[in-house]
Amino acid sequence: MTVDRPGHIVLEQVTQRFALPREGREFTAVQDVSFDVGGGEFVSIVGPSGCGKSTLLALVAGLVPVTAGRISLDGRPVDGVTPRLGFVFQRDALFPWKTVAENVGLPLLFRGVAAAAARPRVAEWIARIGLGGFEHYHPHQLSGGMRKRVALAMTMVYEPQIVLMDEPFGALDVQTRNLMENDLLDLWAQFRRTVVFVTHDLEEAIALSDRIVVMTASPGRVKSVYEIGLPRPRSVTEIRFHPDFGRLYETIWKDLKDEVRLGYERSRHGLPG
Repeated sequence: MTVDRPGHIVLEQVTQRFALPREGREFTAVQDVSFDVGGGEFVSIVGPSGCGKSTLLALVAGLVPVTAGRISLDGRPVDGVTPRLGFVFQRDALFPWKTVAENVGLPLLFRGVAAAAARPRVAEWIARIGLGGFEHYHPHQLSGGMRKRVALAMTMVYEPQIVLMDEPFGALDVQTRNLMENDLLDLWAQFRRTVVFVTHDLEEAIALSDRIVVMTASPGRVKSVYEIGLPRPRSVTEIRFHPDFGRLYETIWKDLKDEVRLGYERSRHGLPG
C-alpha cells in the first residue's frame, strides 16, 4: 500500500442506517466497516447482493453523510462532495443530445475551465480512449463499450485523485468487458490514481486489484482483506493463466461463498438484513 501518494482513504468503524418509515424501523446497510486504501492503490470490494458495497462508495464520495464512524481522504474528514474525486456508475450517464466531445467536456465546463483550455484536454482524452474520429457522434450512435469509454473519459478528463467505480462493466459482453478492463489498467498504470472498484465478479476483482475487501451478507461488514500479489503490468485475459490465479480464486471464493448463500437465502425469503 502507498500512503505517501495523494488519494489515501481511511474508513473507521463506519456504520450506515436508513430509515424505513413505512415499516417503522431502520435498515442497517453497513456496520463497523474499517479498511484503508493507499494513495495510488487499486482496491476492489466484493460481496453478496445487498451487502452495502455501493453504499460504501456513496459514503466515500460524500453523497451521503455517515450515521456513525469516520471517513477521511488524506487525513481530512469527508463532509461533502469533493472535486478531487470521480465516480463511474454502472449505467453510463451520458447526455443523449450531446456529442462525444461535448459529453467529455462537460465536467470541465462545470468546473469553470475556459473553453480554450478545455478543448485540447477533451481532444487528448478522446484520443486516449480510442475514439478519435467519433467526436461529433451522439451516444445512440455508439456501441456499449464505446459509451463506457466516453463515461471513463468524462471522469478522467478533470484528473481526480480518487476514482470510484460501481460495477462499470457489468452490462458489457465478455469480449468488450475484457477490452475495457485492460484499458482501465493501462490508464491506472499511467496515472496511478486511487481506484475503489465494486464488482460481483471475483475473477474481475483478482485480475484488476492490488487488494480485495470481502464483505459479509447484510448488514455489510469486512470479513477479510486479501493481497493480490500477481505481477504487473497485467492483461486481464492472460493473468488468468498465472499459476497463482486459481489458488487466489479458490481461497477467496471459500471465504465469499457462504456470504453469497446467506444473502441469497435472506432475499429469497424476504428477510431483512
